[in-house]
Amino acid sequence: MSILDSIKKSVLVPIHPTGLPFIIIFCLITLIIGWIWSPLFFIGLILTLWCIYFFRNPERITPENIDNSLVIAPADGKIIDIEDITPDEEIGLPKNKYTKIGIFMNVFNVHVNRSPMSGTITKRNYIPGLFFNASLDKASKENERLSLVMNVNSKIKIAFVQIAGLLARRIVNEAQEGNKLVTGEIFGIIRFGSKVDVYIPIGSKINVLKGQTSIAGETILAEINSKKK
Repeated sequence: MSILDSIKKSVLVPIHPTGLPFIIIFCLITLIIGWIWSPLFFIGLILTLWCIYFFRNPERITPENIDNSLVIAPADGKIIDIEDITPDEEIGLPKNKYTKIGIFMNVFNVHVNRSPMSGTITKRNYIPGLFFNASLDKASKENERLSLVMNVNSKIKIAFVQIAGLLARRIVNEAQEGNKLVTGEIFGIIRFGSKVDVYIPIGSKINVLKGQTSIAGETILAEINSKKK
């Protein structure tokens, strides 16, 4: 690949469709305020470029997951939680302990979310809530959120939860009950700073540490025994 091709690939990144209305609005506002007073055009241009940057959807190379035992990061961001807990009943998992891995996305991270494993969505639940900073511990329990339970196979269930943040006021989730997702497949996006929690069977081999940065669709968070009894 030539240097020019490399630059094109890094700059001309696909945009998630949910961002197109915002980009159009930012462009129109920029033209209007620039017409009113030309120095404002440059401020609007910067904000428009940031909006385009926020809704970017770069290509990701998902690791092969032949036996469906790898748990791949559903979000870009910083890993802020790794703990064994009993999930709230509202999530829909059996009442057992699971390992929760929480990923915090700031406004500069890619916000497109990808499926951590392959399986069938058996439960979808939207929970209204507040809008605390998503990096706080209470965000997982008190913020607006949308949870998905996935049957990996007849013995293994996992869940992943999109959590709105201080600035995020819109969770977009295209997955419905009965849908089959494959590892790394895009299922949604959260706008303007947020968090994604993943609940996996306790005893899974964890491959990341708190404070580490994850890349959606690429970083291997953990490995579970997909034949677990």
